[in-house]
Amino acid sequence: MRFRGVLLAGTVLAAPVAASAQPFEGIYIGAGAGYNYLQEIDVRPSPGLYTPAQKIQGNSGWAGLGSIGYGFGNGLRLEAEGNYRDTQNRKITGTAYPTEAGGQIQTYGAMVNALFDLDIGFPWLYPYLGVGAGYGWTDLNKVYASGPSVPALLNAGSNRQGNFAWQVIAGLSFPVPDVPGLSLTAEYRFYSIVGPTGIKDSSATYGAPLRYGTGNLTLRNQYNNSALLGVRYAFNVAPPAPPAAPAPVEAPAPAAARSYLVFFDWDKATLTDRARQIVAEAARNSTTVQYTRIEVNGYTDTSGSARYNQGLSVRRAQAVAAELVKDGVPRQAITIQGFGETHLLVPTGPNVREPQNRRVEIILK
Repeated sequence: MRFRGVLLAGTVLAAPVAASAQPFEGIYIGAGAGYNYLQEIDVRPSPGLYTPAQKIQGNSGWAGLGSIGYGFGNGLRLEAEGNYRDTQNRKITGTAYPTEAGGQIQTYGAMVNALFDLDIGFPWLYPYLGVGAGYGWTDLNKVYASGPSVPALLNAGSNRQGNFAWQVIAGLSFPVPDVPGLSLTAEYRFYSIVGPTGIKDSSATYGAPLRYGTGNLTLRNQYNNSALLGVRYAFNVAPPAPPAAPAPVEAPAPAAARSYLVFFDWDKATLTDRARQIVAEAARNSTTVQYTRIEVNGYTDTSGSARYNQGLSVRRAQAVAAELVKDGVPRQAITIQGFGETHLLVPTGPNVREPQNRRVEIILK
């Protein structure tokens, strides 16, 4: 039982760590409290005095601690900690008075801890591991064992002595979503004060001594197992940034037109400046689209005779085709047709001068 906590903590610390570090940086404070189980303590006399083997067996008790530390942003944290543990004496073995026992076994500690937070992919849960070293004090406060008739005291008053202390830590932190920097914690700590710790034995003054002779005692192998719930607050944690707005989707470039209209003055087959601009645009776009041929179709309005209009529509188509060739379109890709006053864009009666009907249509096919 004595080394069970050590083995458990060692197993946790030795486990391979594949997770990335929690991004936590800045000063923080923490506090925790909970259950403490004290394993039995060896009691040994000063040299030269004969004493039967004695052990103090404690009941379950409680533990509390406070800390202040700094996170380095890569998961590593360093902190200073103060702790306190309180356990009632349950029994002292190796005495002639095993019937009844009492008194308080109190420990105090000042520790420096190194911890590492793990990011396992859950924003609501961050495990952490740690080790600590420092100094611990033990206070036996009126610890006694008594028999049916004669009381026996191990010490009558309060006597505090200390020695080097160490601990291992395994815990979980749960960030509070609505309070940046605030986390709830749950952890296990194995805490040990390395003996010997000297305690003055004043039992002879108060009754039959627990050993033959009086003097100082030493306590060895003080092992505590603590399960704690707590809270931690980091001062430099900014609230999470709002989700980035989706990048605007670029509208695809408009597809090149495959049909163009060139308009003419009444009874004319010559190109205006605006007509030349439209033909040039058609010629440019013909290089960006797939086509097998370019149709150039001429039309007239209904003013004049049908025979005259047929010839005029052909001349208009030829004028546009010549301009396309001038703008770089291969002549063999162009077909020319005249439709006279048929296929009106704007339906009208006969002998009507309608500008929308005096046109040439360029079609990329």
